[in-house]
Amino acid sequence: MQKIKFEKSLIIGKFYPLHLGHCYIIDTALKNSKKLTVIVCQTNKYKIPVETRAQWIKTLYPKVGVKILHHDASLDSGSIRISKKWADLTLNFLGYKPDVVFSSEDYGEAYAKYMGSKHILVDRKRKKFPISGTKIRKNIYKYWRYLPYPVKSHFTKRIVILGAESTGTTTLAKDLAFYFKTSWVPEYGRLYYEGKMFSENNQVWTTEEFSHITQMQNEIEEKMAGCSNKILICDTDSFTTTIWHRRYIGNTSKKLEKFVHTDKHSFYILTSTDIPFIQDGTRDGENIRNWMHRLFIKELGKRHLNYIVVEGSKKERLEKAVKAIEKLPDIYINN
Repeated sequence: MQKIKFEKSLIIGKFYPLHLGHCYIIDTALKNSKKLTVIVCQTNKYKIPVETRAQWIKTLYPKVGVKILHHDASLDSGSIRISKKWADLTLNFLGYKPDVVFSSEDYGEAYAKYMGSKHILVDRKRKKFPISGTKIRKNIYKYWRYLPYPVKSHFTKRIVILGAESTGTTTLAKDLAFYFKTSWVPEYGRLYYEGKMFSENNQVWTTEEFSHITQMQNEIEEKMAGCSNKILICDTDSFTTTIWHRRYIGNTSKKLEKFVHTDKHSFYILTSTDIPFIQDGTRDGENIRNWMHRLFIKELGKRHLNYIVVEGSKKERLEKAVKAIEKLPDIYINN
């Protein structure tokens, strides 16, 4: 067994955003430390919330102690001239002297020295991971391959396909995922119903069931976003599930609404009812397809969500959806 070299180790940075170069430093420190603390720095000018940046690290490294340090914007510099100020601030913040500081920056040596700590420089020339936070911030999608999965999940553009029964939502979702070479999120509600369809009370639904479906849909979506290629195609979402709740229960649910996160979704694509209804053994809404379609349009507008309606052949729907997605702001599919 490898002997641990250091009792108390420290890494400090903005992690704006966290990338694989940061992860390499953390991995190196963990291999050589009994206890590792990571300080995430924050000033008001950073656009990504510090809680989000800290959570990325906690998600990837649950055994690491993550602390948030709010500091004056004048200290947001890599200059060695303010290393003494940073050292004093850190010692006061931690309440103890770290044995070692791991960093990939030139200022790390002076910063550690002022604290009385050892400094270990990790991949300063960026040979292992030729990337920096500055480059990523200029075009995060260009350097997508350097992001760990929780960061990808955060920045993924999420496209939701929704519609009444037998209107081609799943077909379009798969076609879009194939076209953009990315992942897609199947409809968990369908899987849930198929599991109960032969039970005695298969037509009896409760709000608790829809809450479960919504939570599971959100969890699967988060996982798939982490392995996406810049965009994620979602065959339904939590908002859509509230419409199905109205379809089967007959009313809205405040309990269900707390799971709705439309702010995470960039665009909605509503499939039209202009194609024949196909009975696959699970469907029962042929006579209310148009009613549901109108309800979707009403609720999309009520919530001021960005959406289009696609109709026509499979090819026509795909072409219209692709053009709309590629016109979205901050979409860099081909980079």
